[in-house]
Amino acid sequence: MAKILIILPQSDYDPSEVALPWLVWSQSRHEVFFATESGKPAYADPVTLTGEGLPLLAASLKARMEAEAAYAAMIAAPHFKQPITWAKAKADKYDALHFPGGHAPGMRSYCESAEVFRLAKEAFAADQPVSAICHGVLPLARAGLLKGKRTTALTHIMEEIAVRLTAKALPGHYRTYPVSVEDEVRQRIGKAGKFERGGLFPRYAGSKAPKAGFVVQDGNYLSARWPGDAWTLAVRLAELL
Repeated sequence: MAKILIILPQSDYDPSEVALPWLVWSQSRHEVFFATESGKPAYADPVTLTGEGLPLLAASLKARMEAEAAYAAMIAAPHFKQPITWAKAKADKYDALHFPGGHAPGMRSYCESAEVFRLAKEAFAADQPVSAICHGVLPLARAGLLKGKRTTALTHIMEEIAVRLTAKALPGHYRTYPVSVEDEVRQRIGKAGKFERGGLFPRYAGSKAPKAGFVVQDGNYLSARWPGDAWTLAVRLAELL
């Protein structure tokens, strides 16, 4: 049994990108811990979780039933209710770290945190397994850890679709930064790095299709793009462990 630390924004993270990995790892008998900025339980983006406010054409942005059920179980778990702070967390106390993503404004403090950068640097220095998905790739890139590496993240196309579909109903909700995640990550990995977009029509992984998602591996670093990849990302990290 391994110990896995999920580093969470205090709010607005994507529920699928946290709860589905938690479910996969818990079912694999790994012990999953959490770290938040305040040391208090974190909460997912309510729009993505419930679908409230999403226009009809953007209904697919809502978390699927399997993720909703996993989220309900996760927030009732003892370790979720008692997270440690980012500042007190030490990567060497765990066997692997997970950096989830999300879109809403609450992601910014996480994507810009020196403490989150520190945790990522500790894990990479020790060559620990690290998984990151969507906006969760940004802290690693901003910490200077992905230069010259193979990676993926939320693609420009995926981000732009979400922004345009919700532009009138939820202006700015799915636009965390003026520059897309893909564009920033490409700039930070440099010419020696390789950004991989995956297929144009992504498949959604879950218990019935656990390896349908797209994951890029570079050594002990695993990355994925969107909630549909979360289950596969978790499976791949479990395989590394």
